[in-house]
Amino acid sequence: MSQNRSPRLAHVVYRTRKFEEMLVWYKEMFHARVQHQNPVMAFLTYDDEHHRLAFIDLSVVQPNVDESEKRGLVGVEHIAYTYQSLESLFENYLRLKPKGILPYWCIHHGLTISMYYADPDGNQIECQVDCFESTKECNDYICGPSFAVNPVGVEFDPGDWLSQIREGKSFSDFLVRQVHEPVSPIRGALGAV
Repeated sequence: MSQNRSPRLAHVVYRTRKFEEMLVWYKEMFHARVQHQNPVMAFLTYDDEHHRLAFIDLSVVQPNVDESEKRGLVGVEHIAYTYQSLESLFENYLRLKPKGILPYWCIHHGLTISMYYADPDGNQIECQVDCFESTKECNDYICGPSFAVNPVGVEFDPGDWLSQIREGKSFSDFLVRQVHEPVSPIRGALGAV
């Protein structure tokens, strides 16, 4: 396996009940443009990265929340870090696993392959690798019809993938998401998109 390198900050995801207002504010603040938007989520960028900011509209996801509970639900959803290769992402997984630090969610988003962790306070960290070699390919994918079909993704088991690697598969064999099903149960929580 390759030498483990520190990841790059990739994006921040916000939960909000002021979806349209937040989009206008962040587009203005960062001169950002929308890469993909549906009734529940929006992905924005201000450079050549496929997305730097994402927003989840809680008024759609959780419309019947009591007014006193609303404030605690908004805020940073997670912060994402990009690794240079799928091999590096899995090296990090193997390094952390014996220390009891395990991802709570592993998902192939189509755009990225991601492992989500929670720190001791419950802050969520996404460790990811881009599935495409160029920023143009990433941008084409997030703006295209395949991403719109399933923007959340298909879950995977890292142990299963490592078994397949030991049996002769290459890490690159996993980069292209072959299917849109099964859809992650979390997609149901985000509503039909």
